[in-house]
Amino acid sequence: MKTFKGKPITVIGEVKKVGDVAPDFKAINIKNEPVSLSQFKSKYIVLNVVPSIDTTVCDMQVRTVNTELSERDDITVLTISNDLPFAQARWCGNAGLVNVITLSDHYNLDFGLKYGTVIEELRLLARSVFVLDEQRKIVYLEYVDEMSSHLSFDELIQFVKQLPKE
Repeated sequence: MKTFKGKPITVIGEVKKVGDVAPDFKAINIKNEPVSLSQFKSKYIVLNVVPSIDTTVCDMQVRTVNTELSERDDITVLTISNDLPFAQARWCGNAGLVNVITLSDHYNLDFGLKYGTVIEELRLLARSVFVLDEQRKIVYLEYVDEMSSHLSFDELIQFVKQLPKE
């Protein structure tokens, strides 16, 4: 059962599993321009999904995942939420983070429905993470059950650090 601050929630969309090919999706960048997964060409992609970038738990997730995983040239971290693009841009500016790529799924929930992360009652995305390989297969994922809880950062970081380098 999925919960948000202890209250049951309904998460909709197509739940993924390791081995699935990651579906292409469209979202909006901080310049309010449409982008798709297929535009990113690095060997590995981490889809870092948060309910709202402006909350303490999400803030820590964005900082931790980006700091720990963006050191490698062959990894692109995409942080995805339903926050509006201008709110994502403001957060990045206030946080002093210039290399974070944020995408908004607010417009049509294309990402959330394809990855099983739409919280129906709140129209937010459920906390989760997906690691994609060069063929865009999902090689690691985590769907968090309680939205106010953190990802398993140590597991994620350890997994990504053992990925073969270019």
